[in-house]
Amino acid sequence: MHAERHTRKRFLLAFFLFALSAISFLDRTNISIAGLQISTEYGLGNQRLGWIFSAFLIGYAGFQVPAGWLASRYGPRLVIALGVVWWGVATALTTMIPVGISQAVLLLISIRFALGAGEAVIYPAANQFVARWVPEQERGFINGLIFAGVGAGSGLTPPLLAWFILHHGWRSAFWFSAIIGVIAGAVWWWFARDTPEEDPAVSPAELKIIQEGIAADPIHTRDGLAGSAPVAISWAAILRRRDLPALIVSYFAFGYTAWIFFSWFFLYMSQVRGFNLKSSALYSMLPFLSMTIGCLGGGALSDRLTRAYGLRVGRCGIAAVAFLFTAFFLVLGSRVQSPQLAGVILAGGAGALYVSQSSFWSVSADIAGRNSGVFSSIVNMGAQIGGAVTASLTPWVALRFGWTTSFAIAAVLAVIGAVLWMTVHPERPLSA
Repeated sequence: MHAERHTRKRFLLAFFLFALSAISFLDRTNISIAGLQISTEYGLGNQRLGWIFSAFLIGYAGFQVPAGWLASRYGPRLVIALGVVWWGVATALTTMIPVGISQAVLLLISIRFALGAGEAVIYPAANQFVARWVPEQERGFINGLIFAGVGAGSGLTPPLLAWFILHHGWRSAFWFSAIIGVIAGAVWWWFARDTPEEDPAVSPAELKIIQEGIAADPIHTRDGLAGSAPVAISWAAILRRRDLPALIVSYFAFGYTAWIFFSWFFLYMSQVRGFNLKSSALYSMLPFLSMTIGCLGGGALSDRLTRAYGLRVGRCGIAAVAFLFTAFFLVLGSRVQSPQLAGVILAGGAGALYVSQSSFWSVSADIAGRNSGVFSSIVNMGAQIGGAVTASLTPWVALRFGWTTSFAIAAVLAVIGAVLWMTVHPERPLSA
């Protein structure tokens, strides 16, 4: 008699999403590493470079709700695969803008807007995967793993792309980003399925674990467990949620703070703290490595606290504390005199911020169930608007009031985000 086969396909797919998450941030942050070269080549300056950074985030934010609807309608497998191809094309197009033309800024803004629109699908679709594949008791860790790709992709970006730029020019860095993304998207299409019931590689034992873990959530039970048929979106129930605005504003604060690191930290270390390209690349790794650790640790801790004390403590409590630590590190790190110490302390702020990342996406699945693609896309829109604001506002504030003020604004927003988390109720699922 053969022993029953036990698989862990959900963890393999989560790892693929980790890789795609990393690649998405490779594609979106490569322009900040190549910013000095692009700015010199096209005669941009920091302010117009900020417009280009913001264009990505405006496209990203504007297409969040359509992306969530597409993920709910067509499933995460197709939507993510097509999205990755889109990213690759947009990234490659960036390299093809001729030098010396008067429309260079407009073309860069348009391409980055298109890249943002394409990348909008990644996290709503990933959250749809979590809602369909991941038992409630594992969502903190799985979301932490997926979003650890943010830190991994952004952390690898500075030294890796700096090498390409130094040896082969900035365009080679963009071609590398485009090609690796398309390959990863093809791998995802090959291995992924929209639901565990559709996947022949999922053993009966694993399927039982998934179904029992999802059935514990009333919203999933009502929506049904099996099949990938389109789910009717409960728009009225979603928009009636009193804690939805709190999540949006809190994620705005998150995005505003995070995009200081994604857009400006490399240039801050170079222009303000006096590091050369190589040293800036190395120190710019620290926040993103810290984000990776924060994501994984925060997700695992969220699950543990949820099992011990319930969803309010495990999701909301940990996020609120993380935001307060973020504010502390931002204020301290921006004021110390030592450039090296400043880099380390500010990296701690980035890591503390990302301890809360899993909570935003876990509560979206906890609250909205199979409507989580749309629900999470609405919440995520807040973060991208915050990022778009900081991409353009931060250099303006820094020029007129100094970089200490730029970091202080982010710290104040982090405190507001912490307070708002205490008004969120993931233990109350979406009602019809």
